[in-house]
Amino acid sequence: MPVYQYSALTSEGREDTGLVDADSPKEARLQLRGRGLHVTGLVEADAGGRGSGPAGGSARARGGRRLRFRGRRNLNELAMATRQLATLLNAGIPLMESLSALIEQSGNHALEATLRDVRERVAQGASLADALATHPRWFNPLYVNMVRAGEASGALDTVLTRLADYIQGQNRLRNRISAALTYPAILVLIGVSVVLFLLAFVVPQILEILRQQKQDLPLPTQILVFVQGALVSYWWAMLAGLAGAVLAFLAWRSTEGGRLAWDGFVLRMPVFGELFKKQSVSRFASTFATLLESGLPVIEALNVVKAVVANKVLENTLEQCRQKITEGADIATPLRQSKVFPPVVSYMVAIGEESGKLEGLLRKISDAYDEEIDLTVQRIMTLIEPVMIVVMASVVAYIVLAIMLPILQISNVQ
Repeated sequence: MPVYQYSALTSEGREDTGLVDADSPKEARLQLRGRGLHVTGLVEADAGGRGSGPAGGSARARGGRRLRFRGRRNLNELAMATRQLATLLNAGIPLMESLSALIEQSGNHALEATLRDVRERVAQGASLADALATHPRWFNPLYVNMVRAGEASGALDTVLTRLADYIQGQNRLRNRISAALTYPAILVLIGVSVVLFLLAFVVPQILEILRQQKQDLPLPTQILVFVQGALVSYWWAMLAGLAGAVLAFLAWRSTEGGRLAWDGFVLRMPVFGELFKKQSVSRFASTFATLLESGLPVIEALNVVKAVVANKVLENTLEQCRQKITEGADIATPLRQSKVFPPVVSYMVAIGEESGKLEGLLRKISDAYDEEIDLTVQRIMTLIEPVMIVVMASVVAYIVLAIMLPILQISNVQ
């Protein structure tokens, strides 16, 4: 059954927008009129919650607006919807009714349109996992495989609860990493803005006064004059060069070799490399534990994990581990031989395999590295702030020195 996005006016004259299921545009309009709405625009929505074209004629010709509810994937809303679905299923409510309840409660139009399409596919006989797999923008392979395992084991509500916990945990981890990177980025932006302001507006006026004195300028001042002139005269070329460099880097990174080289550099990067590596290890441990707890075999679980570690070096390492495990090796040995994962990880995995408590130890690894990430973030924040202050203060001090030197020369001559 198609999903339509509508814009309408209520009986009080207020504007209303939303989604409605109907077999045709005519039926959709009849449903909306039954709610006391005057339809001003109707567009059929695609799977992503985006208007795919006018329904039953041009939306513009009907005087309405073409609505677009694509939006961005919100992990918090996805986690909340997953937890609500788990609660409804645990209470004994059938899947179709549970999906309908989620649709009614959803405040995100893109997610609502997606859930409507999922409900329609399930009503037509598809499994929930297969229906979710048609919307990779919202439901990644990890999500789909866990749901498929939950359906096979008859413990879908339990698996969904684990999924909700996992999504929220990963979102918190991502926010911590973003906070660590955002602060130095803001410092750099402010510092560069101050320097550019000085070079563009303050320094030229002072240099003009110095040129009128017809004195030989000291070397620091000559360098400042050259830099300031280059910025004023060729700023467009610098911007074009920067844009070209960024595009070339993105094109290179999109290649197999480029991504492998860059991801390897990221893990070896000073200061931040340690942070990224701990984040990847934590994501590996928590994802692997979640999949194993949901009943996925080790080989399938590793195949899903390598797709979510977001690092080509670790992805290749996990693929090699998966192949060796297929040949009969245990999990810990190929992890230890890879030299990519810290020794403590392979040691804990070995203990977990021997004791039969692998999932629990993987959780402990994830928790330990989450704490390490917090400490690393604090160390980075402690280190970055004074370094940035010293660097920017040095630049400003050089500008002041380059201006003051010729002024002192003129004073001595007079």
